[in-house]
Amino acid sequence: MADIEKKKSPTLKDVAAVCGVSYQTVSRVINNAPNVKAEVRQRIEAAIEELGYAPNLAARRMGGNRSYLIIAINDRARTLDNWKVGRGNDWVDQMLYGAMMECEEHDYRMLFELVDTESSMATKQLERALSSLKPDGVILTPPHNENQELANLLTKNGTPFARIGSSRHDDGINVMMDDKAAAVTATDHLIALGHEKIAFISGSPEYLASKLRLEGYREAMAKADLSIDAAWEQPGDFSFDSGMTGARSLLDTSNPPSAIIASNDEMAFAVLHVANGKNIEVPGQLSVISFEDTPGARFSVPPLTAIRQPTAAMSERAARELIAAKGNLPAVTDHVVEFQLIIRETTGHFNG
Repeated sequence: MADIEKKKSPTLKDVAAVCGVSYQTVSRVINNAPNVKAEVRQRIEAAIEELGYAPNLAARRMGGNRSYLIIAINDRARTLDNWKVGRGNDWVDQMLYGAMMECEEHDYRMLFELVDTESSMATKQLERALSSLKPDGVILTPPHNENQELANLLTKNGTPFARIGSSRHDDGINVMMDDKAAAVTATDHLIALGHEKIAFISGSPEYLASKLRLEGYREAMAKADLSIDAAWEQPGDFSFDSGMTGARSLLDTSNPPSAIIASNDEMAFAVLHVANGKNIEVPGQLSVISFEDTPGARFSVPPLTAIRQPTAAMSERAARELIAAKGNLPAVTDHVVEFQLIIRETTGHFNG
């Protein structure tokens, strides 16, 4: 059988040869750099269109000191734990979706790096990534968004960075949801349904959002002049197992709550699981609300009421701001992305 010759993709040098210019000039046009005559630029752009040339990353880098790479740094232990047991990572999926689509729109590439939470290890791992990849920007996700040593390293290195899911800082691009206000909204929703015995299962203490959500719950309860039983505040770490432990502690008591707020969907699913095992009707006897609103929230039984965390929108905004910085340290900016309360079937009027 005769070999089928593959059609060779046009290269930067092919464009240069057609136009009678150097490949460095073509590279400057691709990167929209100055010092190219308008007539030459038009000729090169026409040749690119005619040849169907798609500039690769190496060619774009030739035009200056930009890499056209954005890196997202994510929590290594939690991400790997979820992958290993087959739970997946809906939060990671949404974060990558938002940032990758924004990068694609601007012909950037998005890379995903797992970094340890322990600060000294995280710093070394980030240093290696910066040295080998030389990204134009770095997205810090929780809990790395609150690690000031990483922020200081990036500033020293001259690398723009954006925190997502963060609080306000005096450096970098800060993109956030108001977690405290979201918790107030969740608690107020339950109070409006007549609930007074409202419990809360917290997320990992390594995440600032866990602290802010607990504060919001307490603030809403105090504003409504409702007391909080000490047993109604249960520690968690965002895992299904910690949700199971918290739910059992809450529902095995002689004074169980009529509503539970879980600091993420996975722990809320655990609450539904425990309630089902105890023949506790949701929402007839127990209302449940969560944070995140991952795809599984729509498919739980019953479908889960949740605070929709705008993960994709936050990462999209972070990528957009980093791309606009063009590899230069930008001014400190704060961007608050709105959350939503999505009411489904796990919350209902108190029937006690």
